[in-house]
Amino acid sequence: MFALPLIRLQCYEGLDEAKAIYEWKYGKQLLYTQVLKETLDEVLQGATGFRESVNRLHEFGDIFFSEEFMEPRPLLKALQEEDGCVLLIDEVDKSDHEFESLLLEILSDFQVSIPEIGTVKARAEPPMVFLTSNNTREISDALKRRCLHLYIPFPDIDLEQKIIHARVPEIPPQLRTQLVTFIQELRDMDLKKVPAISETIDWARTLLLLHTESLDPELVRETLNVILKFQEDIDNIDHEISTLTQKAVTAN
Repeated sequence: MFALPLIRLQCYEGLDEAKAIYEWKYGKQLLYTQVLKETLDEVLQGATGFRESVNRLHEFGDIFFSEEFMEPRPLLKALQEEDGCVLLIDEVDKSDHEFESLLLEILSDFQVSIPEIGTVKARAEPPMVFLTSNNTREISDALKRRCLHLYIPFPDIDLEQKIIHARVPEIPPQLRTQLVTFIQELRDMDLKKVPAISETIDWARTLLLLHTESLDPELVRETLNVILKFQEDIDNIDHEISTLTQKAVTAN
């Protein structure tokens, strides 16, 4: 819609500023340090006393921690885009609470503070930021205050069929209706993890590869691990498979 580049940051436990904001190019720094050692006499030539020698070396130390030796990561890249971008911070609930603190300055002021360089602000156009969460843990109030919140529920049967038609257009309409009906019934059951839309799409592709024309209990039982990710859930609905399959087939 906006003809902007997409920059994506996938969150995970242990994510820190070195992977999210920036890190130093240690290899390049080491290489330049070796070169400096070889020319040390030239650098210190004319220096009188220890203090002046140290001051000259400090000048080179500052060069090593400049933008030339910095590797920008997704958050800093987003701020450096001249014409703006879409920044997707995906599954923020999988990160640690400490990582949320790193996001606060970016989300409120579109800037990051780098000790060795200073404050880096967004260029002319700040990024358009989207955060996603699967609600596996509570997000801090400070982060929530900086965001507009939109809850996206599971789609109803008509919308989910449209999604499957868009993502797996080759699947026959009758089978599409059956599998979506089956998934909708599963979501009403007491499961550790109800199947998401991604599982519905995966199941549709699986059934398509198996040249399936219609659901039957045995086929469902053999492919159930595509949509249910816990063996406990698979075991618990085993006795319901025939009933659920019959509902799905008669839904046509």
